Amino acid sequence: QVQLVESGGGLVQPGGSLRLSCTADGIIFANHNMGWYRQAPGKQRELVAVITTGSSTNHADSAKGRFTITRDNAKNTVYLQMNSLKPEDTAVYYCNAAHLFSTAHNYWGQGTQVTVSS
Repeated sequence: QVQLVESGGGLVQPGGSLRLSCTADGIIFANHNMGWYRQAPGKQRELVAVITTGSSTNHADSAKGRFTITRDNAKNTVYLQMNSLKPEDTAVYYCNAAHLFSTAHNYWGQGTQVTVSS
């Protein structure tokens, strides 16, 4: 059974930082592109950042310069370092694992809440 378990969310003041972690179990982690998505109340889920199996990265415009996605294949874990957080970053953040060659093997975590508020 595949499990993606996110952690690291919470309440932070504007300008603060958080680091999200997502640990995968039940997949060959190195064969999956990993991504972070977020969904704010009343809005569609949107891409925040992705990192490929080769560790190439792509960040949404809203995340560029503030967020950094990294992965540690030895720990089956992907991270999202979030700095200079803004109230508009408030959302549930989801981890995604997408198999490099099979679109049928696409998995989601349960989400972790990030709230940016003073």
